[in-house]
Amino acid sequence: MANPPDRPKHFSMIRSFHLADFFTLGNAACGILSIFLAMNYMASGSVGSFLTAAAMAPLALLFDVFDGRIARWRNQHSPLGRELDSLADVISFGVSPAVLGYAAGLRAPLDWAVLIYFVCCGVSRLARYNVTAESLSGDSGKVAYFEGTPIPTSVLLTAVLALAAWQGRVGEQLWGGAWMAGGMALHPLVLLFGLSGTLMISKTLRIPKL
Repeated sequence: MANPPDRPKHFSMIRSFHLADFFTLGNAACGILSIFLAMNYMASGSVGSFLTAAAMAPLALLFDVFDGRIARWRNQHSPLGRELDSLADVISFGVSPAVLGYAAGLRAPLDWAVLIYFVCCGVSRLARYNVTAESLSGDSGKVAYFEGTPIPTSVLLTAVLALAAWQGRVGEQLWGGAWMAGGMALHPLVLLFGLSGTLMISKTLRIPKL
């Protein structure tokens, strides 16, 4: 009897996914949807689209919390899951808040620089965590603390932007207005992104992991 043909590689990849990984993908989906909604806001001016885009951040955080708890409950930690988690976090808590900030009115070249800095800090923070997680875990097998603030703390930024949009303080009415430096504009609100990014890459700030 002839041997059955080999299964396509994509079937093997799907079979290697655990339940927690699908929650991680839910996190990523929320981030992507937030970006789409932010673009829809820019095209239509619908405040509802902006607020819904901002609401995707806490929903993504919920998926992020549950994927870790499910992985621990089922004892199904894997390198694939860790990488998926980092990639999803970059989308939902890095790129998405930056896009939402741009949609809110942070569109001057200096604003771009700060938003890019914020996203790069988030990417660096996640890469460093993945590399050092094993050494930080000690004998318990669990990471005891974070170096720098975790990237999901950017939900606070989306909350600020959502409040601004709800009050009609976006675009030309953005909180704080704009500062001029050397003939270039900078919206002071974008400095919150700069602060968030800096705290993420801090090596002196240690936050216990619950």
